[in-house]
Amino acid sequence: MVDIAATPRRRRLAIIALSGAVLTLALWLVASALRDNIVLFFTPSELTETHKSAKRLRIGGLVEAGSIEISGTKARFVITDETDSVAVAYDGALPDLFRENQGVITEGSFRDQLFVADTVLAKHDENYMPREIADSLKEQGVWQGEEK
Repeated sequence: MVDIAATPRRRRLAIIALSGAVLTLALWLVASALRDNIVLFFTPSELTETHKSAKRLRIGGLVEAGSIEISGTKARFVITDETDSVAVAYDGALPDLFRENQGVITEGSFRDQLFVADTVLAKHDENYMPREIADSLKEQGVWQGEEK
């Protein structure tokens, strides 16, 4: 009697099935790791309630004039894109170039209607604005910088 389980065809099928299962598991692990590390960028007018429930996000725009309140290391300010605004709370040292009417990107999450940032990035010289913010301001017709 011939042992059917040991035929080359069966071994080949078992190796292919096992390889497929291992590949599927690897792809699932990579996808789940990436899903936890993705941070989406929005301007204040692009935010919806669905976005506000995200684990982490980035919000960029201009620091609204007259909105900066600093007490020790705690700061509150408003980011605007001239259409909508978002109130931001931050605990830490603000960048040296952080000031009113300048481009800023914050990273964090919403707690109620307040965006609690754990990272604040300010524009690094008088000619630079993050491309995403500049593109958004250009689309809304409020861009005041030079065209490049």
